[in-house]
Amino acid sequence: MDIYIKPVKKVSLAERTAIYIKDVAEVVAPKDIAKKVKNIKIMDIKTPKKDTYLISVTDIISLIAKQNPNDSISNVGEMDTIVEYHPSKSKDNPYWKWLKIVFVVVVLLVGSATAIMSFHSDSQMPEVFKTYEKIFFGAETKNPWLMDIPYSVGLAVGIIVFFNHFMGKKITDDPTPIEVEMSLYETDVNDTLIDSLNTERIRQEGGIEAGPNAAHKGT
Repeated sequence: MDIYIKPVKKVSLAERTAIYIKDVAEVVAPKDIAKKVKNIKIMDIKTPKKDTYLISVTDIISLIAKQNPNDSISNVGEMDTIVEYHPSKSKDNPYWKWLKIVFVVVVLLVGSATAIMSFHSDSQMPEVFKTYEKIFFGAETKNPWLMDIPYSVGLAVGIIVFFNHFMGKKITDDPTPIEVEMSLYETDVNDTLIDSLNTERIRQEGGIEAGPNAAHKGT
């Protein structure tokens, strides 16, 4: 009998201390076997405090093999899974949430405005607009509105199109640049955390004393 497992890269667990295969992986097999495999316990969290644990696919395969020695087990997912454990579910504070949103908006607004003005100052955009005004309209002016207004509108439209958002809605179904960068950042963080926990796991298995932030493994 073939059993296919698809572990995910990262999961969050709150309140309960037992971690089962169904918490970290999808299981594809005949219904009765899949149900049995999903309810196999991987580990118990002995100290109920906020912590991060690493579960390797080899841990999952070895546990399944003990109960199903004659079955073939294939992994079609991640090699390691990060489990973020929280003793209790976090409660969202709407005031704190909106305070953070306002802070981020102000920082982004001031930062982007400063960056745009600094660029215009360094590239002497006002002088460029005055030159365009003279070339196309044959007149010199200190405030070339005919150039400033279209440029400002074009700049706003360009930013909206680039970030693929307007009034809280997406213009297209494509992911925005911020979503792409956040996804890449999260992937890098998870990969770094997995490498760190794997290194700590090797130290523990090798009999080397681990530090206070020792990694945890599923056993």
